[in-house]
Amino acid sequence: MAEPDAKASPAGGTSSGPSKPPRPPNPVWRMMGLPNFRFKLPSRNWMIFLSITGSWTAAVMYDRREKKRIQKKWAKVVEHIAQEPLDTHQLPRKLTVFLSAPPADGLVSARDHFHEYIKPILVAAALDWDAIEGRREGDVRAGLAERIRKLRKKSGESSTEPIEHGLEEELEGLRQRAGVSEWTGPGGDIIVGRHTWKEYIRGLHEGWLGPLDVPPTAETPVEAPPAAIEPVPTSNESTTDALTTSAATDDASPTATPEAPKPEEAEKPAEEKSKKKKQPPPFITTAEYENAGLSRNCPQALGPAAIIPFPHLLGFFNFPIRMYRFLNRRQAADVIGRETAAAVLGVYRPFETAGETSSTSDKDGHSSAQWEQQRLLAHEEPEWHKTTRKREEGETKERVWLDEMVLDPRIAERMRRFALDAELEERAKSVSLNKEGKPWFSSLWAKEKKKGAWEGLTED
Repeated sequence: MAEPDAKASPAGGTSSGPSKPPRPPNPVWRMMGLPNFRFKLPSRNWMIFLSITGSWTAAVMYDRREKKRIQKKWAKVVEHIAQEPLDTHQLPRKLTVFLSAPPADGLVSARDHFHEYIKPILVAAALDWDAIEGRREGDVRAGLAERIRKLRKKSGESSTEPIEHGLEEELEGLRQRAGVSEWTGPGGDIIVGRHTWKEYIRGLHEGWLGPLDVPPTAETPVEAPPAAIEPVPTSNESTTDALTTSAATDDASPTATPEAPKPEEAEKPAEEKSKKKKQPPPFITTAEYENAGLSRNCPQALGPAAIIPFPHLLGFFNFPIRMYRFLNRRQAADVIGRETAAAVLGVYRPFETAGETSSTSDKDGHSSAQWEQQRLLAHEEPEWHKTTRKREEGETKERVWLDEMVLDPRIAERMRRFALDAELEERAKSVSLNKEGKPWFSSLWAKEKKKGAWEGLTED
């Protein structure tokens, strides 16, 4: 009987012979004092941890890289403006940026949004800008309306209140004597967020349709402590008060020395309270637009505006949506870059209208046309915090953020919006960036005649 080739194992199976001895460790590791490294897969828990952290890190890094590439693309589209020479006898073009604290949050988030998405495009074009900021609801509305009223007073409209001469007026006088003229073309505005856009529309109507002086109905009494209302006491009154104080001190403690109060300390609280600027009430309501007269100094075409989206979502239960937006900032950079580039290049068009609708705009049932201005960034309103969208019982104060947007046809027809045309869109698509961030321009840029920096910015 032939013997089997393999020995039978105690468990009834067959064994393949003695196992191969393990490979000795590399002597280099032993000489360096390091342990023997054995390459093997990590455990299950480590695999889960590394997969989650690695995926999240890769998604964040990819989004940040693409966001920078998109911003560089829009910066390359407008950077030729920075190379154009400026006229020494004319002020450069300046944009006005309107910022307002988002509902239920502070102004820092709005500033961060501006510095992250808008400022790089403006810096690439070497364009100057001015900012109007609002820390609470209605500040932007009051600031814009006051600017328009000052412009109307300088144009010669009669007003009982005199024009306040400050630093700006002195600078204008110096420029006139030096022969420096203002910018002749349209400047333009950049509005960030739906809440700021509603205040901008309200302030625009209040400035051009409202009166120059404060109407009697807009004066609201403000309760103040008697110390802030009473005048500063004279020398005789202060002496009498000092004697009364000293007599009361002598009755309480005979050894105490009477001290007269210093007039500087009494004046400080009154001065501090007078320095605090209060938000003025609106000079005109939305129901009075139809009967209000338009200012004779209102131009036929108002300055164009660029409306920048401001996605701002709060709340713990909205964490998945906020995470998705955090990983897709490249999309916001593309949309905001396009709007900002259109504002820098000065390409604009009139707003569109869809005709008359039956929708009401205020409590009095005043119907208005469904303008394009009313539909812009309307998707941001449902995302506002619920504390902001809640009205208190018996509230009579105007809420610009919560009230419907009302537009007068005389103002709405004069408004313009920055928007890229088909030619500039093709130019933007022809700009591609390599790994080093340098542009590759297509033959369209090389064959086309070089245009001026501000060509096409004249009035219609």
